[in-house]
Amino acid sequence: MGKKLKYLDKILLTVTILLFIIGLVMIFSASNVSAYMKADSPYNYFIRQAAFLGAGVILFFVMIAFNTNVYGKSSYLLLLGNIAALVALFVYGSVRNKARSWFAIGPITIQPSEFIKIITIVFLAEYYEKNKNKLNGWLKCLFPIGICIAIAGLIFVQPDLGTTIIYSAIVAIIFFAIPMSKEIKLKVLFIGMSVVTLGMFTIFGMGKNILSEEQQERLDIKNPCDKILENGNQVCNCYIAMNNGGLFGVGLGNSTQKYLYLPEPYTDFIFAIIVEELGIVTGIIIIILYIVVLWRILVIGRRSPTNRGAILCYGIATYIFLHIAINLLGIMGLIPMTGVPLPFMSYGGSFTICLIAALTIVQRVSIDNGLIKEKSGKNA
Repeated sequence: MGKKLKYLDKILLTVTILLFIIGLVMIFSASNVSAYMKADSPYNYFIRQAAFLGAGVILFFVMIAFNTNVYGKSSYLLLLGNIAALVALFVYGSVRNKARSWFAIGPITIQPSEFIKIITIVFLAEYYEKNKNKLNGWLKCLFPIGICIAIAGLIFVQPDLGTTIIYSAIVAIIFFAIPMSKEIKLKVLFIGMSVVTLGMFTIFGMGKNILSEEQQERLDIKNPCDKILENGNQVCNCYIAMNNGGLFGVGLGNSTQKYLYLPEPYTDFIFAIIVEELGIVTGIIIIILYIVVLWRILVIGRRSPTNRGAILCYGIATYIFLHIAINLLGIMGLIPMTGVPLPFMSYGGSFTICLIAALTIVQRVSIDNGLIKEKSGKNA
């Protein structure tokens, strides 16, 4: 194990640990008011998140012992199990924020659509690595994409627009990153754009809208505070929080917007609380740390001698980037808030475990790269 661990990407490991620590501290600060009102203890969400991180550390040491080939072989069974879970949600799922996306098991809630993002990345990496010499025909190229379209449909009807967008984008980016016929890619791109355009015209022609009324109200970036007592108040309160913070913040624990002005400030809206308490400067530093994480993942992917390793890294970089972009654009009112958590910062068991699993996969690719390079050096 020691020989393998020396090939971990030390920069990525250090920055991710730092981000998780910042996130844990901010979850406590942002959640203590809500936790006290809901559970009579200001430490409720802090303790739970610490437990999720502890479980993630255990998962890291279990997963890091296996190479990416093992991940790939297990992805088929995991994908089938997760599809079954998505179907079962319609019968046994619990409703939260108007979406039937969770299984409630006592005090624990599990979100299958979060896990399937990572499983799909591993599945696509395995499939396209295994069939890398057979990608001249439509069937071989598009078979896994058809499965992914069906999965996206199951997520969309929950309804969970944010997860659907992220899942679909991950699949699309991986598909166009695969070394295959440009003709197939261009035709798929044309067909995809045509279907989306036709679908939008059909929906609008029927007088319907893909966004709910609540989501449309959150898009009012010109005068969001005109609706302070309605559903649009969330964007306004984010603006107030960030304006209160200024450059250096009002001080850790001194946020006013966490006093029930923002719903669940420790999840979707935690970045607004971070800026309010620690200032815009800290917010910029966190964004810089995000850029470092994405940079290191892409470097590891570029160095991988296999399609599998490269696809895993590019898919996971896309997964993390989309979560960051959609969350931050949402709190700025540029797109509707869709319940997408902010990596490392937001409270949540399913997302935290998935994020740690994703980062572990990247580190395993780094280890495999090192072992392959070492072996080739000995054989030279």
